[in-house]
Amino acid sequence: MSCLLRTLAPMAGRLPRRLLPALIGLVIAWAPVTAQTLRWSSQGDPLTMDPHSQNEGLTNAINGQVYERLTRRNRDLAIVPSLAATWSQTGATTWRFSLRPGVRFHDGTPLTADDVVFSIQRAKDPVSTFSVYANALGTPVAVDAQTVEFRLDRVNPIFLQHVDAISIVSRSWAEKHRVLRPLDFKNREESHASFHANGTGPFMLVSRQPGIRTTFRRNPSWWGRQEGNVQEIVYTPIANDATRLAALVSGEIDFVLDPAPRDVARLRRTAGVKVVEGPENRIIFVGMDQHRDELLHGSVKDRNPFKDVRVRRALFHAVDIETLRGKLMNGLAVPTGGNTPSPLAAYNDPEIERREPYDLALARRLMAEAGFGDGFEVTLDCPNNRYVNDEEICIALAGMWAQLKVKVRVNAIPRTTYFPKMEKWDTSMYLLGWGGAVTDAETTLTPLMRNPGSKGEGLYNYGRSRNDRFDELAAASSVEADEKKREALIKAALREWKSQFHTLPLHRQVIPWAMRSNVEVVHRADNWLEVPWVRLR
Repeated sequence: MSCLLRTLAPMAGRLPRRLLPALIGLVIAWAPVTAQTLRWSSQGDPLTMDPHSQNEGLTNAINGQVYERLTRRNRDLAIVPSLAATWSQTGATTWRFSLRPGVRFHDGTPLTADDVVFSIQRAKDPVSTFSVYANALGTPVAVDAQTVEFRLDRVNPIFLQHVDAISIVSRSWAEKHRVLRPLDFKNREESHASFHANGTGPFMLVSRQPGIRTTFRRNPSWWGRQEGNVQEIVYTPIANDATRLAALVSGEIDFVLDPAPRDVARLRRTAGVKVVEGPENRIIFVGMDQHRDELLHGSVKDRNPFKDVRVRRALFHAVDIETLRGKLMNGLAVPTGGNTPSPLAAYNDPEIERREPYDLALARRLMAEAGFGDGFEVTLDCPNNRYVNDEEICIALAGMWAQLKVKVRVNAIPRTTYFPKMEKWDTSMYLLGWGGAVTDAETTLTPLMRNPGSKGEGLYNYGRSRNDRFDELAAASSVEADEKKREALIKAALREWKSQFHTLPLHRQVIPWAMRSNVEVVHRADNWLEVPWVRLR
């Protein structure tokens, strides 16, 4: 098998894209498996094995089998102990964590408080897309080998949510392999951490072949309890929906994270296959460049149409959301006018969640009032292997906006190209999804919406919008300890953002997972497959 992979791997980059599914299918068919091997697939591939480089859902889920955090999530997404056995808030701005005794990294070195301090500082590096969360943790100090104290310069009402975002790596391993800093993914940097890993988690990385195959084996020395019986993970990305479906139906793979919505009904009727689904804590939306005076990828050369709220509002009113939900998403979407991954972030406020109606006549009036009655041309950047029907959504939106004479060129590209492009602000309009395990508004307001700042504020605000009123409210909510006052600040901030149409919300995803009938999984709302819970019968 290893000889086959060595032979085929160099071919992948030279083959026409239409032949790649056949190559991948050949690799799967020849892969040696046992009854306790989980053969897992989805449309995309992890971006990197460096756990502090790219804060992206699939990348985090794959790396999360190897790397752990001080805390972790249970089946209901509640925060529970992990590498930290206990913790307590010892003051308004101090937290103390006691590490779990006896934990070792995969190379055999013991976990110490020094590794925790190093990991937090590493994640604060400006090239890390986790820096906004690491910066919110203040200064970590090793009190002794098993105790870490976090000393904040201000109150952080969701401190534990931020702790739960940062993976712990070995300082000695990072020093040995010269990976003291996260790799700069957007500038195509590679390092030892691109293809190797050394965590404390339930599985150990065996081999990494980007775009082809990534394998893991169970960590026999893991401190935790494996509730499932998986001994090996073989992850194979298959970009083509039909090929991925065929591999599942034929039994060549066991689990698909992202079956196409149009295939779900068929899968439910297929012998030997089952579907488990649930709402994901993720919002899908469109962002626009509101920073440049002239669009980077557009036809208007003397002004930026997206700086006019009437244009942004017109585009929103021209979206036929029910067509998207019913025909494109096959009902596997929950339309919303809110801008957070979960309505819980807005305290289930119906006004914040309310969606403005589809109104083409109003949209045309707004475009004419803004001086764009004859429309304009613009490029819409879109990943084609990250979200459910992402490229198809962009194509549908382009058709809807054509009714406003806005000519949209859809630039659909793989996630490995898309995210570096966004991080360089090389966009005029883009489709993005935002979500994860956190339902509090803070991890949306600060990294996604705030005015870009020096400590990671607005790190993912790829449109670089500026709204000083919103920014003031969001900043105040970040340090408000009183729950009622904080709720009022968050709601006011979300109302301000919504009124200005800085982003155009579409829907929250409903995620189906498809698997062979002998596979038992726990479906979590953060779309995270926890392999230690998986059982193969």
